[in-house]
Amino acid sequence: MIIKPKVRGFICTNAHPQGCKANVAEQIAYVKAHVNAEANQAGPKNVLVIGCSTGYGLASRITAAFGSGAKTLGVCYEQAPSEKTGSAGYYNTSAFHDAAAAAGLYAYTINGDAFSTAIKDQAIAKIKADLGKIDLVVYSLASPRRTDPVTGQVYSSVLKPIGSAHTSKNLNTDKLTINELTLAPATEEEIANTVKVMGGEDWELWIEALQAADLLAEGAKTVAYTYLGDKLTWPIYGQATIGKAKEDLDRASKALNEKLKVVNGSANVAVLKALVTQASSAIPLMPLYLSILFKIMKAEGTDEHCIEQIERLFSECLYTDTPRIDAANRYRVDEKELEPHVQSQVEAIWEAVTEENIAELADYKAYSSDFLKLFGFGIEGIDYDADINPSDVTLF
Repeated sequence: MIIKPKVRGFICTNAHPQGCKANVAEQIAYVKAHVNAEANQAGPKNVLVIGCSTGYGLASRITAAFGSGAKTLGVCYEQAPSEKTGSAGYYNTSAFHDAAAAAGLYAYTINGDAFSTAIKDQAIAKIKADLGKIDLVVYSLASPRRTDPVTGQVYSSVLKPIGSAHTSKNLNTDKLTINELTLAPATEEEIANTVKVMGGEDWELWIEALQAADLLAEGAKTVAYTYLGDKLTWPIYGQATIGKAKEDLDRASKALNEKLKVVNGSANVAVLKALVTQASSAIPLMPLYLSILFKIMKAEGTDEHCIEQIERLFSECLYTDTPRIDAANRYRVDEKELEPHVQSQVEAIWEAVTEENIAELADYKAYSSDFLKLFGFGIEGIDYDADINPSDVTLF
């Protein structure tokens, strides 16, 4: 079939296997170009990445494997190709497997619901059989719902402010119009449900399961990813349901640090910059915020994508004697976005931007390009008019 992007709102319902493969290859090339002998020696050797198929999770797997020669076990929940294309995450993981095999690196992926006990048990069995003990656990799940593994109850998250309604500018990415969007405040039940889905409980369950099976190496590290932002994004991130879930990640980090003392291990939340991901594209106000941010950071030469962020997280935080860390024990690689002069420019443009001047004041083309690239589209060197078999990829 000839595969062209099918975009509806904040999602793309198909993906291009060759484009996804090129995207993965580009990230691998970046890591290889930035690796050095010292980083390779200090980095992880046996890595579990929970949420390994897209965005920051994929970048983490690539950085561990091609930056440190690590064996990687990934967990994801992706759609295999059939009469339709597979999901982007499926094609990304397939491409990663191909590249790892070519480089002689161990890679295994479990495709299923990471929230479930069954998938945790599968991962534990595979670690025992193939890896021995894990020295880095990356928790990078992003899901709108979660089934409690004990009760079977399904919880759904919401993106809402807390306390009062919030009205903000919003970019309609289908029509390229700017309007006002009002979000009603969350109920107490919605807040609790969002914490249940996006908070630290499942991260804790994974680490506790690994620890109970004696599968954490001496000095094992675990990290979970978050975003904080600044004043413009606080109403939807900080002072909102997501913010409560992020607070719960901090709680879980402290609890896990206590539990990991027996192996001299550590647990940290890592704060990353705003990027176009499948998760962030669904969050109100973020497409406009990102379009403005890209305009400013690209002009300064400080813009970074997932792979640049994660390579710095490994080299400047996880595997260095002088980590970039804040008073709340969080790793920080979002400092370039939060520079006061950057945020002041973002705020000024946010007030001034309209449908008439968005092309001048913001960089929606960069946002759109990054969005399509997530699904393997718009990548140089790919023939998007070619008739290809969407199932002609490595299965896992």
